[in-house]
Amino acid sequence: MLTLSITANLPDETAIVRAVDVLRRGGLVAYPTDTLYGLAVDPRRDDAVARLFAAKGRDASSAVPLIASSVDQAGEAAIFGERELQLARAFWPGPLTIVLPVKSGLAAALLGGGTTVALRVPAHAVARALAAAFDFPITATSANRSGNPPAATGAEVAAAFETATDLLDVLLDAGAVTGGPPSTIVEMAESGPRLVRAGAVAWNRVLESLE
Repeated sequence: MLTLSITANLPDETAIVRAVDVLRRGGLVAYPTDTLYGLAVDPRRDDAVARLFAAKGRDASSAVPLIASSVDQAGEAAIFGERELQLARAFWPGPLTIVLPVKSGLAAALLGGGTTVALRVPAHAVARALAAAFDFPITATSANRSGNPPAATGAEVAAAFETATDLLDVLLDAGAVTGGPPSTIVEMAESGPRLVRAGAVAWNRVLESLE
């Protein structure tokens, strides 16, 4: 595993380019977000997604969320309705994840047998820079082995994969991130907004944004 130190507010372009090169070759990159550290692979590659599941020890029925650099980039992987766009404009960049109908082209294993994908734009310069340089949304599952606590520092990521360093190619280490609750996950059902997972954005704020 290659560890690259990176400044949270002003990401080094060289480090981002090296990480993107790894992603394009099917590799696995750990990176900071506005909540916790995440694991990125190319969500369109079956081999890369399989490697992600192996690194985490993740159950094959569990879908994997994505992050994007912008609303426009998110639209390359999913289909937005007016209500979803309303939520995105109100809370992105930030810790609100929206469940959306998926566009074709994503690896089937990423969806956990479903037809939707969870997406957000994070309020962290490194995460957005990585997705922007990659030119497509990247995976955003937490950088830990399944069942273990999520990582809020680069050191915790390194410790989590100490016995599986051959599966993690690059760690973009920006030190400690905010930590705390994960992103709130919301889905727009026919009956209205549905809370999938409570998190950093209070549910009443979500409902107020849709009024």
